[in-house]
Amino acid sequence: MKTTLYQIDAFTENKFGGNPAAVCILNNWIDDSLMLSIAAENNLSETAFAVKINDLYEIRWFTPTVEIDLCGHATLATAFVLFHYFDIQGNLIAFNSHRSGNLSVQKISKGELVLNFPKNDIFKAKTNNTLNKALGNTPQETFKTSFDYLLVYNSQTEIENLTPDFSGLAKINTRGVIVTAPGDTVDFVSRFFAPASGIDEDPVTGSAHCALTPFWKEKLDKDILQAKQVSKRGGDLTCKLEGDRVHIAGKCILYMIGEIYI
Repeated sequence: MKTTLYQIDAFTENKFGGNPAAVCILNNWIDDSLMLSIAAENNLSETAFAVKINDLYEIRWFTPTVEIDLCGHATLATAFVLFHYFDIQGNLIAFNSHRSGNLSVQKISKGELVLNFPKNDIFKAKTNNTLNKALGNTPQETFKTSFDYLLVYNSQTEIENLTPDFSGLAKINTRGVIVTAPGDTVDFVSRFFAPASGIDEDPVTGSAHCALTPFWKEKLDKDILQAKQVSKRGGDLTCKLEGDRVHIAGKCILYMIGEIYI
């Protein structure tokens, strides 16, 4: 079988910035083991697979080691591919995930795409000394979401200076660990570590902002939040909470189109 593979840098206007995602638009679903092998071969934080079913696209996401419940940047990248290289009518693409339900991406002015994702609730959590030791810095507050730990620090500098022990973080029983603080030039900054899911540090994590957005909206009392993920590649997001949904806006740029033979 031959299929087209797109590699897109998401949540950035610049090549080699944001978060790279691989995208495969399939005619029919293939075996899970084959999708995982393709994701492992791509060796990116996520590879997205999508199949059109009636008026929507079913979508799934794989790291090099596991299938995950929700992925923002790879969904944004998939929408970018569909809008630019497929015959999409209108400015809205409806997706469905068998793990996370109905999702959508809207194309708006200036090349921006807006994710419509479910809000992720946050719960106060006990201090985790193993986690703090692996991060090398004790947070101001500790929370959990349905996916991750969410740790709050005082400053952007603290977030940028974290040098985690990834082998220690891999022992934490969550998808990943979000660290966040007020930003110097934006409303908030973050980083995301997920060695237990096969990704030491994810460059830009849309799904983490499903929890970060309601958290910082309440903290800052702002409707529209400018966010930056301060990984080495970096990424820019505009976030808004509407009821139980989070809107996350960003841009994408094409890096590569190729063919894979399987």
